[in-house]
Amino acid sequence: MDRHKPARRTRREFLWTSLALPVVFGLTLGNRPKAMAQAPTLPPTPSCADKDDATPSQMEGPYYKRQSPQRTSLLEPGITGTKIVVTGSVLARDCQPIARALVDFWQADAQGVYDNTGYRLRGHQFTDEAGRYALETVVPGLYPGRTRHLHVKVQAPNQPVLTTQLYFPGESYNATDGLFNPHLLMTVQDTNDGKAAMFTFVLESQARRTRARSEQG
Repeated sequence: MDRHKPARRTRREFLWTSLALPVVFGLTLGNRPKAMAQAPTLPPTPSCADKDDATPSQMEGPYYKRQSPQRTSLLEPGITGTKIVVTGSVLARDCQPIARALVDFWQADAQGVYDNTGYRLRGHQFTDEAGRYALETVVPGLYPGRTRHLHVKVQAPNQPVLTTQLYFPGESYNATDGLFNPHLLMTVQDTNDGKAAMFTFVLESQARRTRARSEQG
């Protein structure tokens, strides 16, 4: 990256500064979030010169289930806990948004328990034409050996699946969880009715991976 151009910021610096302002969200179960049309216009996506900040992968874990329902809100009767709205984008390495990318979430409930018989707190969606997603859910609870986290699979059309996990800043168990990766921390802030978080996924295309392997010999 050219360090002599002060106006040029990395993607991570951009996210931390742009999220300082609160955003009002309105989601409807199973539909494209209304917030995407109602929220204030965000600054344009920054140019990025980082060559090594594709989102890192992490293990799937034992609780993934295929064929989750398509929905943008995981809230339903009987689910308790602190509400959180997670928003962000799916980008290519050149910072171009990826439309219709699959984003599939699953998580523990507020008590740290996964639903392994049904699809509570599980759901997938597709990014809009600007590569954006929005998820309404609850803050997951803790369970032995793990810090607080969300599981997610992200896939650009006709590309490999990225399987990873998202983490919460300021959690004491981050220091003892062997899977924790600070590059997967969400930006989180308090809102009037819960929390708002943001994370941008950056995907590396199969063509780029193949080219990188050939260049390495």
